[in-house]
Amino acid sequence: MPQQQPQQPNPQNQQGYMPQPPRVMTGKDQLYLTDMMSWNLVAAKKCNFFAKQCQDQEVKAAIQQAAQMHTRHYDQLLQHLQSHLNDQAQNQNMMQ
Repeated sequence: MPQQQPQQPNPQNQQGYMPQPPRVMTGKDQLYLTDMMSWNLVAAKKCNFFAKQCQDQEVKAAIQQAAQMHTRHYDQLLQHLQSHLNDQAQNQNMMQ
């Protein structure tokens, strides 16, 4: 039985490594970011509500940590969206 040779990677089929996402954001991207922000805000609010109801301090601390994580994610998404909107406004001002 003949041995199969390992396939050599075809450079035409490989995509290059992208260390940073492109500075382009479509309307669909903006809607998705808005949805993710909503999900994180709701999750943070629910965590804070249930942490206040909790009697066990260890469980309460874990729920508060989850609330902080969701708040942090919300803030990161907001910063990303705001920086894109600022870039977009600067590009429009340059075109005028």
